Amino acid sequence: MDRRPTAANISLLTTSRVDPTRALVEGSRRLDLPVPAWVQASTLAIYGDAGETVLDESAPPADGPPQMAGVARAWEAAVEGANAERLIVLRTGIVLDNDTPALDRLWGLARWGLGGRVGPGTQWISWVHIDDWLAIVRAALEPDSQLEGVLHATGPEPVRNADLMAALRRSLGRPAAPPTPALLVHLGAALLRTDPALALTGRRAVPARLLDSGFRFAHPDLAEALADLRSRQADKT
Repeated sequence: MDRRPTAANISLLTTSRVDPTRALVEGSRRLDLPVPAWVQASTLAIYGDAGETVLDESAPPADGPPQMAGVARAWEAAVEGANAERLIVLRTGIVLDNDTPALDRLWGLARWGLGGRVGPGTQWISWVHIDDWLAIVRAALEPDSQLEGVLHATGPEPVRNADLMAALRRSLGRPAAPPTPALLVHLGAALLRTDPALALTGRRAVPARLLDSGFRFAHPDLAEALADLRSRQADKT
């Protein structure tokens, strides 16, 4: 969703997710037997900018903004009618992984002394370590799994933006950095042709159904998760 929220881009974001999903659903209807477990990707952005509300899987989707909630609602609706014994919809938070542009960008900001809070810094960030995200997918696909419906594929300890940026700085051994005012975020987003809402909105989501099922996170703590990823970077050098 890293694009300017123009009508054309929102349409592109929607069709790039909805059309492949509909094609898979149509294909499943031609099968003699239902798919044992269907894991459908989605995003916590379906809740829009949720402020201080603690979101579990019973929380209703937001009406907007269209580039977030609108795209996500259409994406989830596209899987309706799938020929599957179990349908699992994974609403995913920010996945922390060395191979993702998002984490590279955040670490880059911290390295260059720009790792202060973004905007107010109070916006909530729901995050998950890549190992835990993959474990969630595997748990959903297990033949004897009872998981079904909407799941929050995110860690159990969301953090505020200011705390995320501070943890990133500490993981790199960098000192405190000045904040980035919201006005500068908007100006920078215009130059980079991206959406400022990605940095200025937040969601305080918790994986209630996963925790109730007994799922255990390997990396629930942000500082430890970042240290683990940093150690993997060092192993590659």
